[in-house]
Amino acid sequence: MRIVLQRVKRAAVQTEDGELGRIGLGLALLVGIGERDDEQELARWARKIPDLRVFRDSEGRMNSSLREVGGEVLCVSQFTLYGDCRKGRRPSFAGAAPPKEAESKYQHFVELLRAEGVPVRCGQFGAMMELELVNDGPVTLILEHSRGQ
Repeated sequence: MRIVLQRVKRAAVQTEDGELGRIGLGLALLVGIGERDDEQELARWARKIPDLRVFRDSEGRMNSSLREVGGEVLCVSQFTLYGDCRKGRRPSFAGAAPPKEAESKYQHFVELLRAEGVPVRCGQFGAMMELELVNDGPVTLILEHSRGQ
């Protein structure tokens, strides 16, 4: 599982048919599901993300969590996070989970985040989307737990 996490002042996602989700203060998550990701991996990040201390406290230091600031999450599936550009000029996506499996795991990850009490808005799995955000800081983290991937 690969996640690009961005602390945002606001973010929105839309398709050509219209807006799918919008948040204020919170986290924008671009989520890639790998072929080896399992329940343990999904649960690990769903538990950890709401408590990551990436928001400013009263002294301006990154010392507060999403829960503590009452923030929201905008979650967007992003298989291209598994693009391997080491060879040739065309990225290989061999490390990404097959679409049906990835969609199921992505949806489960969103459910796990919601079960943590986090308000979550989502993009549409597999759709061409436009993501608009105002990165706060900027703060951007790459979350990955490598298990031989």
